[in-house]
Amino acid sequence: MASPRRQEQVAEQIQHLLGDLIQRQIKDPRLGFVTVTSVTMSPDLLHAKVGVSVMGSEEERRESLAVLERAKGFLRREIGRTLRLRMTPDLHFELDTALEVSDRIHRLLRQIEEERRMNPPKLDDEEGE
Repeated sequence: MASPRRQEQVAEQIQHLLGDLIQRQIKDPRLGFVTVTSVTMSPDLLHAKVGVSVMGSEEERRESLAVLERAKGFLRREIGRTLRLRMTPDLHFELDTALEVSDRIHRLLRQIEEERRMNPPKLDDEEGE
């Protein structure tokens, strides 16, 4: 079992490497704008849960995840070659929707702010006057 610090170090290295590989090496036109948002390693360093954010429609996200699944062998090979780990971890891609949720919340807050600017709330004192 690797120490938590080692898990974190390997995860950071894999995150940076995957981001670069996906951007520069995978030439599939179905691959949308993909950002590797997180990597979490298992304690034995044999599995890497890879969070990815994909811009676009639901169909584009599905296609991008399918492309990543098909490229998994290539990506693992490059990780093993570059990082020289004893065992190259298996990659498990997961869609990270946190950025979308955050964006939606910001849009709703801006909408509420705009509505308040257009129709300011009346205070109880103002109603009686």
